[in-house]
Amino acid sequence: MTIPFEPELFGIAINIHLILEYVAFFIAFRYYVVLRRKSNDHISSGNRLSIILGAALGALIGSRVVGFLENPLIDVSQTNIIQLLNTKTIMGGLFGGLLGVEIAKTIIGEKTSSGDLFVFPIILGIFIGRIGCFLSGINEFTYGNVTSSIFGMDLGDGLSRHPTSLYELVFLVFLFIALQQLKTKKTLKNGTLFKLFMLAYFGFRFCIEFLKPNVFYIFELSTIQYLCVICWLYYSKTIAQLFSRLKSR
Repeated sequence: MTIPFEPELFGIAINIHLILEYVAFFIAFRYYVVLRRKSNDHISSGNRLSIILGAALGALIGSRVVGFLENPLIDVSQTNIIQLLNTKTIMGGLFGGLLGVEIAKTIIGEKTSSGDLFVFPIILGIFIGRIGCFLSGINEFTYGNVTSSIFGMDLGDGLSRHPTSLYELVFLVFLFIALQQLKTKKTLKNGTLFKLFMLAYFGFRFCIEFLKPNVFYIFELSTIQYLCVICWLYYSKTIAQLFSRLKSR
């Protein structure tokens, strides 16, 4: 199999990344439904639906806004509306979804933390989506810089590049296992699991972005990295509590 992987059906090219995105959404949602049935969810079905709608709307807006800011030098005059709408990033989707949930909860008056049930479905969804990114090679803006490292791969342009999508797949496996172990062995306050996921994933993305051909701004940071910093500031209280617990041991 060559990268990018471009299968055809009856002579029609298949966008493998787009297909795997739809598969990711479907499987992740079904996984969430299964987890909710098995859990003792204190949030009513009506409020859960409002929260999901808030998350979906926030993710839709956030992914597009951050996706555009990730490459603001794009020539809009040479880009059609469909391409602009398809310019998106999971990072903007996650943080936009977070804000959408908080707004929805404020509107409906829900006080209970709601993120823990979404953690493992989100990780699974990202994992499936990243497979699509890898198979798309340089056709998706998720590839890495040129490298002489033994991990370098030809992603479709004849150059040895960091396969950053594969790096992320490995990280997601370890993150899934670590959070599952933590959930099983520790009694966590409601909402803590989601916060730990966000801090870990955004921390990983902050580091991996240095291996990508991004547009870097002040302090040599990209749009995604600035979003990571914003996320850390958003969860600064949680970070302070974690450090406090580590010092007390």
